[in-house]
Amino acid sequence: MKKILILNGPNINMLGIREPGVYGSQSLANIEENLNALAEVLLVELVFFQSNHEGEIIDQIHKAFGNMNGILINPAAFTHYSYAIRDAISAVNIPTVEVHLSNIHQRESFRHQSVIAPVVIGQISGFGAYSYELGLRALHNKLIEKR
Repeated sequence: MKKILILNGPNINMLGIREPGVYGSQSLANIEENLNALAEVLLVELVFFQSNHEGEIIDQIHKAFGNMNGILINPAAFTHYSYAIRDAISAVNIPTVEVHLSNIHQRESFRHQSVIAPVVIGQISGFGAYSYELGLRALHNKLIEKR
């Protein structure tokens, strides 16, 4: 069974409370519940981790090496400036998909740039909580193609 790490960056723990007009009304727990249901259909195992601390996210990426088949990440604000997370993803060379709830390209100009995008296999944004499900399906398909 394939194992996929679901990583969430800063403030994602506040989903459902923080700016619901931008990020939607679903909590992180709801998103995880929906992903677990999809994982049963796809026959994959999910491991969830959220942190507001860059180093903890990097540690999880490092721990994924040799233990996870894929990573689904919402780096949140780290998307725009964390070269350290970018380098960690690049170092472990695990197929990774970047997801965002909002369409980062329709928002403030500082959100248009992702330093993570060049080292992931794809990016999905703008579909609210469904971005995670689309990202998981895309990652699963890529893992199957790799066989």
